[in-house]
Amino acid sequence: MKMIPDYKKIYQDIIAEKRPEKAASCEIFLKKENLTMLDVIAMNNIIFGTSDEDAAVFNQKHRSYNEQTILHILNFQKENNLNNIQLASKFKLSRNTVAKWKKKFLN
Repeated sequence: MKMIPDYKKIYQDIIAEKRPEKAASCEIFLKKENLTMLDVIAMNNIIFGTSDEDAAVFNQKHRSYNEQTILHILNFQKENNLNNIQLASKFKLSRNTVAKWKKKFLN
């Protein structure tokens, strides 16, 4: 059994203790039963904002996506008629990562 962090609880605590002014902005995410990785990334950007370039590069290298999130991203590509480069730019991914996901999950 794979243990995953309770992101909902983590972000509720962060908002309550350090960023109460961001509660309204994150309310839509905190009402959800389960958070996707995209929800976690979006909430993180809302709460902490975008940081300097070095931190952004470091954080991007350490992101991980579960299968549900990957399929959501690939579905977004199909619905919006994006090529791999456009999708990679939208989600700040490598185009090679997108190609690898398509090969693994859509074939």
